[in-house]
Amino acid sequence: MDSAKQPRARWVFLTLCALLAFGLAVTFVPLLIAQSISSASAGSKAPEKSPGDKSIKVDVEMVLVNLTVTDPYDRLVTGLEQENFRVFEDSAEQEIVHFASEDVPISIGVIFDMSGSMANKVDRSRMAAVQFFKTANPQDEFFLVNFNDRAQLASPFTASIDELQDRMLYTPARGRTALLDGLYLGLSQMKGARNTKRALLIISDGGENHSRYNEVDIRNFVKESDVQLYAIGIYEPAGSRPTSEEEEGPALLNEMCEMTGGRTFTVENTNLNELPDIATKISMELRNQYVIGYKPGNHARDGKWRKIKIKLRPPKGLPPLTVYAKYGYYAPGR
Repeated sequence: MDSAKQPRARWVFLTLCALLAFGLAVTFVPLLIAQSISSASAGSKAPEKSPGDKSIKVDVEMVLVNLTVTDPYDRLVTGLEQENFRVFEDSAEQEIVHFASEDVPISIGVIFDMSGSMANKVDRSRMAAVQFFKTANPQDEFFLVNFNDRAQLASPFTASIDELQDRMLYTPARGRTALLDGLYLGLSQMKGARNTKRALLIISDGGENHSRYNEVDIRNFVKESDVQLYAIGIYEPAGSRPTSEEEEGPALLNEMCEMTGGRTFTVENTNLNELPDIATKISMELRNQYVIGYKPGNHARDGKWRKIKIKLRPPKGLPPLTVYAKYGYYAPGR
């Protein structure tokens, strides 16, 4: 090659190299940048919005309702399906998005009357409580509140039935009846429960006469607490109850239980042998309930009371059925 052509060839070669290098840069630099951005997105969280950012916040909440269904003979009705139930909140029908009927672990508090008016009933009442404990499942937990002049926590949450039984045996029945204080202590203790399903069993003659809290206080606390109340009411025959407190006791227990979807089972003082069987019946009822869940159509976080109504669409051929469910709940506040 002559000397005149060598500089020109070198210039062409260098130009090609430069173009090739530029092409590679154009091809791979965006790719590396994209990979870098992708890696950064995968390895770190998106930056949080500042308080001034306008964004939509969605709260998804579900209301769960425990239901008991009985026939005209007060026998439990099992085997119903989701389509057999309708749920209404403040008269507006809601869509059921959860339905279950399995036996789940329960956190249970027993509120035991040790006042003087229970002196001739306390032995059989202890037997009923022990029978109730013995129907427990392995994952259940119990606590025990005794009350007479004042309410006291006799045993915190435990799965030991022997411990609960020992705590009940050596407490004499004496003093007045702080039933509402016992309920308040039981509902407060339930805040430490580990199971979602929660219930209180009250064993009493209902003769409230010595509480610091009044009925309005406890009624409001019951409505705020997602706890079912059951009671075994041990009464003298109607017309022979010695005090006005004992005369009013059945209505008080009944009202408290019904608003939670629970029930009161009444035993007259002359039929105390029925107590263990009633305790077993309550335990079986708690373990054979339906659970309905729905997401309320009313999304307002106004803290107001919302009424719940459950209606049945039973299969053809069944007699009239009765459903027990809580009366309502308080909406969350802001």
